[in-house]
Amino acid sequence: MPRGLRVLMIEDSDFDSELLLALLDRGGYEVTHTRVETAAELRKALEKDWDIVIADYNLPQFDALAALEIVKSCGKDIPFIIVSGGIGESTAVAAMKAGAHDYLMKGNLARLVPVVERELREAENRKSKRSTEEALRESELRYRLLWETATDAVLLLTPDAVVEFANPAVKHIFGYEPQELIGQSVDILQPFFESLDPEINWKRFIRIAHGGKAPGAIEATGKHKDGREISVEIVFSALELGGRRLFVCFIRDITERKKTERELMANQEQFRVAHEIQQHLFPKTAPQFDSFDIAGASYPAEATGGDYFDYLPMLNDCTGIVVGDVTGHGIGPALLMAETRAYLRILAMNRDDPAEILFRTNLVLAEDVGAERYVTLMLLRLNPTAKVVSYANAGHIPGYILDKNGATKHILRRTGPPLGLRADAAYTSGNEIPLAEGDLILLLTDGFEEALSPEEEFFGMKRVLEHIKTHRHEPAHQIVRTLYHNFRQFTEGAMQLDDLTIVIVKVGPREPG
Repeated sequence: MPRGLRVLMIEDSDFDSELLLALLDRGGYEVTHTRVETAAELRKALEKDWDIVIADYNLPQFDALAALEIVKSCGKDIPFIIVSGGIGESTAVAAMKAGAHDYLMKGNLARLVPVVERELREAENRKSKRSTEEALRESELRYRLLWETATDAVLLLTPDAVVEFANPAVKHIFGYEPQELIGQSVDILQPFFESLDPEINWKRFIRIAHGGKAPGAIEATGKHKDGREISVEIVFSALELGGRRLFVCFIRDITERKKTERELMANQEQFRVAHEIQQHLFPKTAPQFDSFDIAGASYPAEATGGDYFDYLPMLNDCTGIVVGDVTGHGIGPALLMAETRAYLRILAMNRDDPAEILFRTNLVLAEDVGAERYVTLMLLRLNPTAKVVSYANAGHIPGYILDKNGATKHILRRTGPPLGLRADAAYTSGNEIPLAEGDLILLLTDGFEEALSPEEEFFGMKRVLEHIKTHRHEPAHQIVRTLYHNFRQFTEGAMQLDDLTIVIVKVGPREPG
């Protein structure tokens, strides 16, 4: 039977919310949900009861960290999961330290259902532990009953670390029936090497608690009955019971949490490697023409691996100019970028129609990538002799051709879907566009448009075009640098969440530098 699940979703994308709901449905949940996009809507929704909160990191009016503080302030213990397409690892760690329970990348949602199941169990565990601790304060006579219903393992120990009581939860965590532990030393639950280490020996913490200085929560290694090691969190507390001084030991299995932490560290290394791959694929210099001034640059975010630009030798002494964006971050997108670059370079030497080049590239990519990966890409074919351009746009944001006064002459809109989504996609190139002295071509990725100021104002394409118009008389490389400088001033040095890539082509004598 489907399991009921009440989901409060903080998300501004209909597509992303429907995708998450579909994954939960396939995972066996009968979902009822409410979607909110503002702080006011969130506070109103929290008047009701929810099993879990799933939040996008960046929304137009606030972000996941602000949402997390609102959820925490309501006083309810609701698991809070961040799902984002552009969050850096350091930001994810900071969010989890602030109280988020886990995070997922939108490019890899395979963990969604297991994470939800785990956090629902953890929430139930926390609820059970809170109930246990309240009842312990109320009456010693109720200790045993409450301990037996706790989901954390609970041991009652003598000062010599001998087990006098074990609740049923020890079976789930350690594999022992409670009666198997009665009369045994607590050493049975820790690996041999750890039982000899004075710094992490459980008996040492009992002695500390016996001296009136509770050590607080500690992380240690436990040993399951079958011999495997597990990660545990332990809290020791001394108490007087029946005129005897005993010690309560609450033990929680944190193996999954430690696994997540290790994955975060591994992902940081993955992003470093992806960054190296990405930087090696970018062109070292721009093409040199007497009648054109060309410059391009890519400024990677912390979670690198997405943006791509290149200059391609093409037939009939033409040059291809490419700007693209691969979904996701890390090794996978970086390798997909490398594969896309290789296909484009090979096809550009044998085909002259941008639409045909994208069509043939898409045929291969559609077989190689899954549904969670795709590439948006603009391919411009520049004929420097005839001073004309043609283009094809695979789901990428529009490019612009501006005249000598900075006014828009042509908008290079989408002419087909992103690469890799489906093999039967069609692309068109349109007619060749003549270029005049003083014209400027602008190609870029959406990182500029979607960046936010501290006041949550978008940088936006209008601001980009105004900058180009103001600086159009400068060399192309200078326009690129000053645009990025303007961007950093606008965001006031805030962490960059998406890659920024821009290519400028000016028609006229090439500027030095």
